[in-house]
Amino acid sequence: MDVRDTLYINGQWVASTGEGVLEVVDSTTEEVLATIPNGSVDDVDRAVKAASEAFPAWAAKSRDERVALVTKIGEHLAMRMEKIGELISHEVGMPMGLSVPVQAGLPVGAFTDLAQHVAEFTWEEEIGNSLVIREPIGVVGAITPWNYPLYQIALKVAPALVTGCTVVLKPSEVAPLNAFELAEVIDEVGLPAGVFNLVTGVGPIVGEAIAAHPLVDAVSFTGSTRAGKRVMQVGAETVKRVNLELGGKSANIILEDADIATAVGTGVFACFLNSGQTCSALTRMIVPRSKLAEVEEVAAAAAAGFPAGDPFGEGVMVGPLVSAVQRDRVRGFIQTGIDEGAKLLIGGPDAPEGLEKGFFIQPTVFSEVTADMTIAREEIFGPVLSIIPVDSEEEAIAVANDSPYGLAGSVWSGDPAHAEDVARQIRTGQVDINGGPFNVSAPFGGYKQSGNGRERGKFGLDEFLETKSLQR
Repeated sequence: MDVRDTLYINGQWVASTGEGVLEVVDSTTEEVLATIPNGSVDDVDRAVKAASEAFPAWAAKSRDERVALVTKIGEHLAMRMEKIGELISHEVGMPMGLSVPVQAGLPVGAFTDLAQHVAEFTWEEEIGNSLVIREPIGVVGAITPWNYPLYQIALKVAPALVTGCTVVLKPSEVAPLNAFELAEVIDEVGLPAGVFNLVTGVGPIVGEAIAAHPLVDAVSFTGSTRAGKRVMQVGAETVKRVNLELGGKSANIILEDADIATAVGTGVFACFLNSGQTCSALTRMIVPRSKLAEVEEVAAAAAAGFPAGDPFGEGVMVGPLVSAVQRDRVRGFIQTGIDEGAKLLIGGPDAPEGLEKGFFIQPTVFSEVTADMTIAREEIFGPVLSIIPVDSEEEAIAVANDSPYGLAGSVWSGDPAHAEDVARQIRTGQVDINGGPFNVSAPFGGYKQSGNGRERGKFGLDEFLETKSLQR
């Protein structure tokens, strides 16, 4: 068992003042994988004060110096990719074949590609008699989730550091071990003391203490909409900037002239990736009623090709969920779908055969789902797909937009221009057209209750900058 008994504050590994420890549970075996400090409000105060004291000198460094150090962090993380991928497979359940390139590889890229984005960014501009400049906002509180744990950390820490901010990070207590790997790397690279600080603990204590602290200038939060609302409420007391990347219930619109086999097969994978534990997962497949029988056949066959299994097994594409709480929650949603009259094509609420131990769920597909059903409206965060038949393109767009969320979406059509026209009518922060690939440099964030602000690429720098006008 991995015992992590210190926090990283002001350039040193120090004991927590909190009481007890938090257990990290292996999602496959249900055994305790590690323990971490149960951080306290005092720990947060120490970390924030260290970050505040370190800020002036860090902000005064040249951007080239900061870029070089942040790039070096990425290079050192790259040396640990296999270890990080394995850790996250234990924590979250993503199969190793995906975990190394996704859970470890994407964070490496988020640190190493910032030199390009910094070069593309407009740092100063002349407007009339004013010189408009961009400056670091100050101390950033980063609060991150468990589903893509290190990547979500990297999307906050890397741009915050490169813009000249200092950071206090609270990773998810469910999947925190990867954050300790990052802290070790940052220590190796030699960032000045206080520039990066790590405090583990639970949201109601450590997270709220970060959001409330008067010396924290901005909070960047990724997680549930419920928790995000609380962070915004607490942060409002000191009128600090709060950026939120929250939940989603993304629609995958398949039009009459789409290639059904490709669109549906790709859509099933996009729903089941990371066992459905993806905020932008395409969980609502909206299809022409005239194509429903064909869609059902393809979807059921595709889902059958993604059986749940040991994430360390050969060829496994769907592992367990992250925790017992999440497993039971998803099973409850599946049962609700059955109770409300949706047509179960494959899967169900019972444990997959032979996988009674571990937080496993049968990948599940429902059809004949109506837009008012629970499974069509609430974020399930598991491998559960809802197929919603509609009678017109206009209805498809209306159903897609009939959601409190607006994070992502997808449109499929034999006519790419037509697909783009439909995509422009969907009120979400990102829409894939005919399976357009993931772009790490494109802005990511949501409309409505999916949050505010944008992460990734040059757009992710804005979150950590203030704008100043010098009149001359």
